[in-house]
Formats: sequence, structure tokens, C-alpha cells
Amino acid sequence: MKRLGILISGRGSNFEAIARNIAAGSLDAEIAIVISNRADARGLETAHDLGIQTACLPSRGLDRETYDRQVLAELDKHNIDLVCLAGFMRLLTSTFIRRYPNRILNIHPSLLPAFPGLDAQGQALAHGVKLTGCTVHFVDEDLDAGPIILQAAVPVLDDDTVETVSARILAEEHRIYTEAIRLVLSGRYTIHGRRVIAAP
Repeated sequence: MKRLGILISGRGSNFEAIARNIAAGSLDAEIAIVISNRADARGLETAHDLGIQTACLPSRGLDRETYDRQVLAELDKHNIDLVCLAGFMRLLTSTFIRRYPNRILNIHPSLLPAFPGLDAQGQALAHGVKLTGCTVHFVDEDLDAGPIILQAAVPVLDDDTVETVSARILAEEHRIYTEAIRLVLSGRYTIHGRRVIAAP
């Protein structure tokens, strides 16, 4: 069974959705470790309640290379097949990315390449778009720029706030992240340039 390492910084709702889907039998994988850079991340408590092994590796005061080496050492202990970022609020170094080529996934609350970085939902509202959504992509050395695996669109309503549009996006995140993990673990895809093409 393929082993997932999940990195979080906060509540970890996408991690929780992945765990639910595994428990329901809709994703054939095992969460081997949940790692947080913040001791107060609510997702650590959730993982503990679910009987999933956790590690808290505080990042404060450490340079990126030093910190990433610590995370990589923890992942190595658990023989991880795929790394899933689930609200992990740090940029990964090239050292980290080269260790797991095309084996690191991230989910972002916009239809990339639109609105990368922080506050994507606020950016969408400020720009007046009529559609936004979420994207699961491979992580490369640029911010929110790796090959796109799956996307889901949601409408932006005239009376939306950041909170209401975020909730609508999050429901889709919980759905497509598991779908993307299933596809990547199956190996039934190819990457052509920036395009991820699922096998028929």
C-alpha cells in the first residue's frame, strides 16, 4: 500500500478529508505521518484522534534548507511514496523538491495560474471574476506553478464574501484532492511539458 506524508500548518481540513476517504475505502493508501511546522496546528490533534502518527517540527528561527532537511529525515523514516501539502505555509527548497520529483502535491484555492500565493480568494473577489475554484498541482521550484493535475470551478456570486466563496471552494478541494492522489498513485498519467494527461 502506498504511503502518504502530509504536511500541515493549521486545521488540516484537506488532510482530514483524505483520511475520511481512505477510511471509506475510496482511496487505497495509508497516511504514514502528518508533520506540522506549528505546535498549535489543529490538524495534529485530529491526526492523533484518528490514530495517525504525527511529528511537530517547529520552523521558527531555522533557515529553509536546515528545516527542509529535518522534514526530509522524518519522511525518510516512514518510507513515504507521495508528499501531500495540506495548508503547509512554507515554500519548499530545491533540495526537498529534488528528493521527491513529481511526488509532491499541493492544493491551492484558485484556478491557477490565476491568483497564486496568499489570499487567493480575496484576490478573486478584488478582480471581479465570475468563476474561481481550486487546483491540485505537482510542486516545482516556483510558487504555485507546477503541472496542473485537476481543477474544479465554483461560481463567484454578487453577494459573496471571502468567507462564503472560501467555503464553496473548500468543498471542492476536499473532493478533488483525493481524486488527484488516486490518479498519481495509479501511475496512469503522463506529463508533457506543463500538461498532466490521464491515461484513458
